[in-house]
Amino acid sequence: MGDRSSACSILHVDMDAFYASVATRDRPDLQDVPVIVGGGHRGVVLSANYLARQYGVRSAMPNTRARRLCPQAVVVPPDYDLFGQVSSSVMENFRRVTPLVEVLSMDEAFLDVRGSVRRLGTPLQIAEQLRATVHDEQGVTCSVGVASSVSVAKLASRRAKPDGVVVVPPEEVTSFLHPLDVGELYGVGEKTQAMLHRLGLITVGDVAHTPLRTLQRAVGEGLGAHLHALAWGTDRRAIVARNVSAFGGGDPDKSMGAQETFGRDTDDREVILREMLRLTAKVTSRMRVAGVAGRTVAITVRFADFTTITRSRTLPEATDVTQEIYRTATGLYDALGLQRARLRLVGVRVEGLVPRGTVHRQLVLGERERGWSDADRAVDRVTLRFGSAAVRPASLLS
Repeated sequence: MGDRSSACSILHVDMDAFYASVATRDRPDLQDVPVIVGGGHRGVVLSANYLARQYGVRSAMPNTRARRLCPQAVVVPPDYDLFGQVSSSVMENFRRVTPLVEVLSMDEAFLDVRGSVRRLGTPLQIAEQLRATVHDEQGVTCSVGVASSVSVAKLASRRAKPDGVVVVPPEEVTSFLHPLDVGELYGVGEKTQAMLHRLGLITVGDVAHTPLRTLQRAVGEGLGAHLHALAWGTDRRAIVARNVSAFGGGDPDKSMGAQETFGRDTDDREVILREMLRLTAKVTSRMRVAGVAGRTVAITVRFADFTTITRSRTLPEATDVTQEIYRTATGLYDALGLQRARLRLVGVRVEGLVPRGTVHRQLVLGERERGWSDADRAVDRVTLRFGSAAVRPASLLS
């Protein structure tokens, strides 16, 4: 039907089963089997490849349930450092196309390509170039939605999966949107979907053809106007160039963290602190890759009965040094006095992140010329070349 994308300046690029694709791309033995990326039998599914999804396996599902649905699946531990490296490379490819890249997560972003068409071609051609570049350089695939608005581009990329492009030109927006369930609209969650269904508004078309004032009286003035705009594809939210940190929740621009569920509940201090060291090393490695440092160290502990508490401490100056953050995390844990409390989960987080270049470290009289910071960077160089298992603290070798 030709290229119909000339009036569509918004791209939504979504990596296909990103974590599973990255985890298996160098494993020929895993290409044709169901694969789950997760954290052991007590954890949750981070991602699953499309073969595993055919059995109903989904991200955030308890791993025990996923194994019941697909007992033949191969479970692969996540390599967060590798995920972060691939994600950073992919996002850098996006920024070569346009500076207007709004990163939503490690594996998806919106792009505004209005300023790039004269140089690179139509939005559809740009989308195809991006897909080819990502596949050639990283060995993984992505799907792209091309439309004139953010919400429609998001829905289009979902229809493009896996490994495709869907263009929704302005004249086809209503025929594309109106047959869909209201729950598919971008930003409409389960509670809003259930509320609309109770009102008899099942499809997007039902919402679109409900008078605006009637809709506002039913669901509220602000939400009603927003849903009406989404239903007609007339929302005009601008792309805001921004980046996010690699993993951890919280404010994506201001914190990084990691947590792990133990295979069995434990009150062994040595086991707990060893896991906290591993998590700290993982977090600080990501911080150095992102070029940030943080002042506030926080820990999370979850007891066997699922009670969860957090404690934090703010340091005199921001740091990305593994031993400094681990020492603070250890102090926070010991201050809890949990001699016999059995833990299910521990986590480490660094908050208040700032660009590393803005941190000016206070020199200490008699301090060694080379310290832990230099050691961390030496380890980073080794792991970048030989993999994350090449160098690790001695206490983690067991």
